[in-house]
Amino acid sequence: MAITEKRLEVLKTYKIYIGGQFPRTESGRYYVATNNKSEKLANVCLGSRKDFRDAVVAARGAFGGWSGRAAFNRGQILYRIAEMLEGRKAQFIDELMKQDANRAQAEKEVNLAIDRLIYYSGWCDKFQQISSAVNPVASSHFNFSSPEPMGVVAAIAPQNDSLIGLVSLIAPLIAGGNTCIVLASNAKPLCAVTFAEVLNSSDLPGGVVNILTGKVAELAPFFADHMDVNATVYCEPDAEIQKMIREKSSLNVKRVVLYDKVKWLTDAAQSPYFINDFQEIKTTWHPIENIGGAKAGY
Repeated sequence: MAITEKRLEVLKTYKIYIGGQFPRTESGRYYVATNNKSEKLANVCLGSRKDFRDAVVAARGAFGGWSGRAAFNRGQILYRIAEMLEGRKAQFIDELMKQDANRAQAEKEVNLAIDRLIYYSGWCDKFQQISSAVNPVASSHFNFSSPEPMGVVAAIAPQNDSLIGLVSLIAPLIAGGNTCIVLASNAKPLCAVTFAEVLNSSDLPGGVVNILTGKVAELAPFFADHMDVNATVYCEPDAEIQKMIREKSSLNVKRVVLYDKVKWLTDAAQSPYFINDFQEIKTTWHPIENIGGAKAGY
């Protein structure tokens, strides 16, 4: 009589995403993600300071090409990301359910993430009109102000919103022409790495979005004090980490943005003003030429 043994499941190893590639963490460290039932879900990389530095190099290298693209083309790419996510809805719903969501909650979150990408794809070539201005000046000049992307943004994603928090953070950053390094939820990392697979199979150039997994307490100081990062984002109410980020970000005058009160599943979590949070305003003075002694306007 044959003896039936329980099969040992082979857990997937979720890698990090840097520069359009899926390397293993250079530290060689991993942790096992679990759910509320203590079920083992996957092996997940414990990202290191070196991983973050590599991601910054990739993001900086991608910034010139991404920020220099036509705004409507960035919109096309965000729409393509939404299309790719739509095609893998079942996988994301399954992963959210493994991470303690019920089916209705999982379907709502995935659908909203897709819709949010489409929302920001539409704003890519429109937010400039809202944020730009022609300024009155008391001289013979035209004076224009217009938004430009800040550069490289280091963001620590919401820890309790596996997919929608991540998408809601990334979409306005890249819609505005920035590149980013995002630290995914430590407790619910599955959708973040799978979303990296979606990005990799879309038209998004490598390095525009880099996704790490690991411990917030360990990596947050590196996100805040790196000298080639232009802004730091933190989405949790931990006062000690907020204080640390403000202090370390001041070393090279990074912009600090705190989203600790945003409810990511609501309509209030999407707005062109989230794009503006990571824009700098460039003001240009243009002299008005004199033709025959008279001021010539346009």
